[in-house]
Amino acid sequence: MDNPPSSVKLSLSRATHKDGKARKAALEVWFEEVRRARWGSMAEVKRHYRTASVVTAERIVFNIKGNDYRLVVAVDFEKRIVWIKWIGTHSEYEQIDVTKVQYGGK
Repeated sequence: MDNPPSSVKLSLSRATHKDGKARKAALEVWFEEVRRARWGSMAEVKRHYRTASVVTAERIVFNIKGNDYRLVVAVDFEKRIVWIKWIGTHSEYEQIDVTKVQYGGK
C-alpha cells in the first residue's frame, strides 16, 4: 500500500472523557503511528504490532500506553480507513463484547 490510512478520525475530547490526559496522550501517540502506517492486511498490522489481537476480519485490539489501555478498531484496508470502536482499561475491556462494541456504548 503506497498511502497511509487516510481517515483516522475521532474527536479526542470525546474519546477521553473518563480519565482525560492519560487516555488522550495514549491516543495521540497511536494516531501518529497509524497515520504513517502502510497496512494492506491484518497480517501487516500484526507484523508491526505483535501484541495486537485480530478479533474478526475487520477488527483488531491494540494494547496502548505501555499496556494501560486497550483500543478496539475496525479497518477497511482498501479505503484506508480506521474506525475507533472503543478505548478503555483492561478491566473495562473484560466487560465488553469486542466483536460488537461501538464507540459510545457497549
